[in-house]
Amino acid sequence: MIPGISPWAAFGIITAAALIFLVVLHGVTMAIGHRIGRYNVVDVSWGLGFVGISWLALILGPGDATRRWLLAALVSVWGLRLSWHMYQKSAGKGEDPRYTEMLERAGGSGVAVVARKIFATQGISQWFVSLPIQVSAVVGATTGVWTVVLVAGVALWLVGFTFEAVGDAQLRRFKADPANKGKIMDRGLWSWTRHPNYFGDSSVWWGVWLIAASSWPGVLTVLSPVAMTYFLVYATGARLLEQSMSKRPGYPEYQERTSYFLPLPPRTRAGSAP
Repeated sequence: MIPGISPWAAFGIITAAALIFLVVLHGVTMAIGHRIGRYNVVDVSWGLGFVGISWLALILGPGDATRRWLLAALVSVWGLRLSWHMYQKSAGKGEDPRYTEMLERAGGSGVAVVARKIFATQGISQWFVSLPIQVSAVVGATTGVWTVVLVAGVALWLVGFTFEAVGDAQLRRFKADPANKGKIMDRGLWSWTRHPNYFGDSSVWWGVWLIAASSWPGVLTVLSPVAMTYFLVYATGARLLEQSMSKRPGYPEYQERTSYFLPLPPRTRAGSAP
């Protein structure tokens, strides 16, 4: 905690520290990716970047200590689980087709292209999405009716974390069973939404924003969860995955009976509206 300075001077220090941290993190990650021959290692750094920023905000922020500790704890639980999951998912495998296609469209896999298209993009996105954490670290305590907003944020975070963690675990068990080879995962949470992990991720960050919004001016950072949801639904998440999965046998039928993003009861009647 930095004593004796204005909240916005403290915010400037926190956001500068966050940017420096992200530059170092992605520089190291890019070097590792270059050495092992695949850049999907950046996915491991996605969660770790937010964890680091939450702890910088906790340590440097002069704002309400309870909310700083709460956000650091929630973001750490989410980020460390996600990074470990992505490490397990990618270890010993080749490049993610999303990054291969991205680099091909950008004109090659030279260092400058890789740094700009993958690592700089991820770093800037992490900084922007983490703004609720940064702003929340420099403002006062949540009081009065705004406590309801904070509690709602924690509840939404819990819903999102559950969807993400349970969805990932269900998919991992499904893929581990040789009897399911070539089949489409349509069980458990995956029967309610085609992307329970992405829906959960989005909900986590709307929950984080609500916690920040429980004390002015945290509400002004609303574009951060909007951006995260956009990434997950349209930019690099569900949309790209759907493009490749739609070519697999059985997936078009799965699309017809299962909600795209928001969890809804599975449809059973042919011809139901999507």
